[in-house]
Amino acid sequence: MATQAQPDLPSVAPLHGARHVAIIMDGNGRWAKKRLLPRIAGHRAGVEAVRRVARAAQDMGLECLTLYAFSSENWKRPASEVADLMGLLRHFIQSDIDEFHANGVRLKVIGNYRALEPSLVDLIDGAMARTAGNGGPVIAIALNYGAQDEMVRAAQRIAQKVARGELAAQDIAIENIDSELDTCELPPLDLLIRTSGELRLSNFMLWQAAYAELYFTDMLWPDFDGRALAAALDAFRMRDRRFGGL
Repeated sequence: MATQAQPDLPSVAPLHGARHVAIIMDGNGRWAKKRLLPRIAGHRAGVEAVRRVARAAQDMGLECLTLYAFSSENWKRPASEVADLMGLLRHFIQSDIDEFHANGVRLKVIGNYRALEPSLVDLIDGAMARTAGNGGPVIAIALNYGAQDEMVRAAQRIAQKVARGELAAQDIAIENIDSELDTCELPPLDLLIRTSGELRLSNFMLWQAAYAELYFTDMLWPDFDGRALAAALDAFRMRDRRFGGL
């Protein structure tokens, strides 16, 4: 990710106060349809938006940016589209990992990505291993991810600890669940953005979003950029976060 500043963007890093932002990247297909293009063109444009926003996130001082790339429900799409998406993911990792590493970015993948094709799993593991020692921001890609599946997997691991006598059932606390989630190494979620005008979370980070601020925009994902991210962070800065208090 480029280290140079983007002079046309507001300087919000000292002001917005967010550490971790997650984005439901929605609207690639509608973006392509509006332009009478095939859906793959929308997905390709969506990858370019990922690059723009990842660079802007670093410039704006975010510690973590989590992107919903492929849900556990996306397998219901036509096989040709799934294959296109996996091909784009493979190309993105291969082409961008050098830039990530050079800029100190740490790549993390959340979700049941090990269910993917073995060579893609190896590519992902290699990219994460290569950047594991970096001290800069984290780019987390949610891949074959579903929040309900994540919580089921966490509950299974906790149940195994109870069965082994390592944890008493009555002692299970929020912290135990937190520590078993895919996001256990990431900062608490501050802001969740969804593009394309849809007003739902679509099984994304349901546990983590308990006290996150939600921001919805009609902008389709391929049109999203650093200025749009800055607008979302500016809106976040104006929120009064009480976490259940007064």
